[in-house]
Amino acid sequence: QVQLIESGGGLVQTGGSLRLSCAASGPTVSKYAMGWFRQAPGKEREFVAAISATGSETFFADSVKGRFTISRDNAKNTVYLQMNSLKPEDTAVYYCAATKAWVVGDLAQRRAYDYWGQGTQVTVSS
Repeated sequence: QVQLIESGGGLVQTGGSLRLSCAASGPTVSKYAMGWFRQAPGKEREFVAAISATGSETFFADSVKGRFTISRDNAKNTVYLQMNSLKPEDTAVYYCAATKAWVVGDLAQRRAYDYWGQGTQVTVSS
């Protein structure tokens, strides 16, 4: 069983930055690929970014490419989402998720992930 706890959300102005963290606990967490999703009010949960178990590969939604980066520190069992140049449309609850599989074609699909955190709110004011 893997447990995921997100933190780092908050209120920021347009153009600002935030760094989200996802602390993972459980056996062999370092063997899991990790992803970030977000869900805005009234919308479906959507993929944001993913990182392989070793951190050597990353994958991003087109909407955040060039603005967001994803990284991980397996010694700390933590995954980060650095968000720069934030826009009001980035406002959402951000969720961390874990999967044992790294299949690029599936990474954007919610069904590919086995474990989920409770989410952290990010609000970008205009």
